[in-house]
Amino acid sequence: MKIFSVVIENFRGIQSAKLVLPDHAVLIGDNNTGKSSVFEAIDLALGPDRLSRRPPVDEHDFYQGRYLPSPNPDAPDGAEPGPAPKITVEVTITNLSPEQEARFGANVEWLNTTTGDFYQEADPAGVDAAEIKAALRVTFIGEYDPDEDDFVGNSYFTRSLSEDETPASFSKKDKQHCGFLFLRSLRTGSRALSLEHGSLLDIILRLKEIRPQMWEGTIGTLAAYDVASDPAIGISGVLESIDKSLKKYVPREWGVKPHLKVSNLTREHLRKVITAFIATGAGDHAAPFFRQGTGTINMLVLAMLSQIAEDKQNVIFAMEEAETAIPPYAQKRIVHELRKLSAQSLFTSHSPYVLEEFSLHETVILARSDDGQLSQSKIELPESIKHKRYRQDFRTRFCEGLLSRRVLIAEGATEAASFPVVARRLAELNPATYASLEALGVCVIDAGSETQIADLGALYKSLGKRTFALCDKQTDAAKAAIEAQVERLFMHEEKGIEDLILNNTTQAALERFADQLDWPQHLLNQYPNPKAQAAAALGAYFKWSKGNWGIAEFLAQCSEVEIPQWLRDACTTLKAACDPPPQPAEADGEDLFADILG
Repeated sequence: MKIFSVVIENFRGIQSAKLVLPDHAVLIGDNNTGKSSVFEAIDLALGPDRLSRRPPVDEHDFYQGRYLPSPNPDAPDGAEPGPAPKITVEVTITNLSPEQEARFGANVEWLNTTTGDFYQEADPAGVDAAEIKAALRVTFIGEYDPDEDDFVGNSYFTRSLSEDETPASFSKKDKQHCGFLFLRSLRTGSRALSLEHGSLLDIILRLKEIRPQMWEGTIGTLAAYDVASDPAIGISGVLESIDKSLKKYVPREWGVKPHLKVSNLTREHLRKVITAFIATGAGDHAAPFFRQGTGTINMLVLAMLSQIAEDKQNVIFAMEEAETAIPPYAQKRIVHELRKLSAQSLFTSHSPYVLEEFSLHETVILARSDDGQLSQSKIELPESIKHKRYRQDFRTRFCEGLLSRRVLIAEGATEAASFPVVARRLAELNPATYASLEALGVCVIDAGSETQIADLGALYKSLGKRTFALCDKQTDAAKAAIEAQVERLFMHEEKGIEDLILNNTTQAALERFADQLDWPQHLLNQYPNPKAQAAAALGAYFKWSKGNWGIAEFLAQCSEVEIPQWLRDACTTLKAACDPPPQPAEADGEDLFADILG
């Protein structure tokens, strides 16, 4: 089985979304785009344990916290408010096994996987087409119940919502037959080897139909253990004194012989406190598993996941941030293992080592608009960027741009290295006027040459990124081609960035930097006293160190006035575009009247 699509309404930061998912996918996008919310939404519909939580949703799960009916401003006075907002999550599942089709038979529908439409015609032969597949739709509905003054939620067979007077609930047992497992990166490992409901060990035991009958025996053993009964400890004597004093005031039946026991544990307490211990190092000493290193815990989780997949066979894994505290080779192994073990694996990630394990069509790029519309896009490489180059340069040229919301495409390595440094330096010197690119959420991509800027701009623009470009003086045709693909082009009038720096800084800055450098011998042979010939010597040095941080190091030691005016203007313009100052509120009638009188 696999999730074909998910439709989300009014859940957390998502007002509306419809996503179509491949067999295996990595969801990427800027922070707070909604990647985790997509997994949480699917878990509401399919997760067997999520609805055991009471309430299943709360105020913060509703889009903008709105769960009460809102009055219609166009309605006449006294009119009833409109319907209250509801959280709805509809998940469409395909690739059903014969057992699943038999179990859910009355609710199985037929889906055209090419168009996403459901087959409605009364022609039985039509469902035999290759693109028509059996599908199951499940819908979660969460809402506020004013009668109970609480939040309620449940999952239903979608078909029953329109066809039956009483919708059919998609029960916990039904969900277990679907096999969706959501692994939260920061929470999964902390209770993996506990016996809490929903832990990985609990899931494995349930799959193997093992029900530990140990609770009464354990509680009885603990109850029989009398703590500190040895008179030498001294506690028992104090308790006997209390017992004698007690008898002076109350009948014997009211309280007899106070003594200490281990605890007042119940079965539920035991589930939470019983913990697996693992030996560490070469000795016999064991420590709780959650006190192991984070990487060790995550690999332990992987081993347990393999157990679940082997027992369940037809399982969907959704995993957040597989790279957490894991070295690159282990990140790749997790991806490979989960793909191999599951019918469908879904990831979120910010790691290039994880992302490069997925093909172009398996990479789902998410973007969310200011009004909560979550959309997906796929990577369409321009003709000038071959697939081989994309794979070879993925970590250094493409990955960061895919993960960012704003992209600045620089002509070459020198510009790509220098512009973040100058923005950071200016932000340190004058934070009221400038901001670092990191603070603005802008990543810099090295285009490799001026001819690639327009195509890379088109690529990132098609993915919903805000795109900017930085380059030397271009021909009118090249300039127009770039400007057509980017929001703003920063183009100076010099032939190269070296000329921009040398012709627009101060002599003092050049001499100071020349005096600080550890000059290479071949340039010392040419310029025995570099400080005396600072402009010429540094011109040669910048060309020799091109793409190797030479200009970036020069700019990092400049004062504000020593940094070329063009670079300062570019930084302020970029800040205004990415972080515009708040607009002053329009004065209302009372404020305006007060201003006139004042």
